[in-house]
Amino acid sequence: MARVPSAVVAATGLVGGYGVARWTRKRELGGAVLAVAGAAAAQQWRERAGGKAAGALTVAYVAAFAGSHPLAKKVGAWPAVFGVAGVVAAAAWAVADRGA
Repeated sequence: MARVPSAVVAATGLVGGYGVARWTRKRELGGAVLAVAGAAAAQQWRERAGGKAAGALTVAYVAAFAGSHPLAKKVGAWPAVFGVAGVVAAAAWAVADRGA
């Protein structure tokens, strides 16, 4: 069975986490979505690209989450979330998914 690319998992975690938090008005639920998807993506990154790459991509994932907050004040919440999700997805594809 084919695996979902880690780029899709990571982007879905960022977008889905925000969406769940916004629509349920429970930030904890959004954080849970973000964490579960991040852990799943990190496991794929480790398997496909090794520990150093997985660590770097995980840092990028967390930095994207954190960076989306100040960015949202400038461009709006959804554009910020989609923007950082796209950046993380592109990095994940380039480092871990391209050769898979």
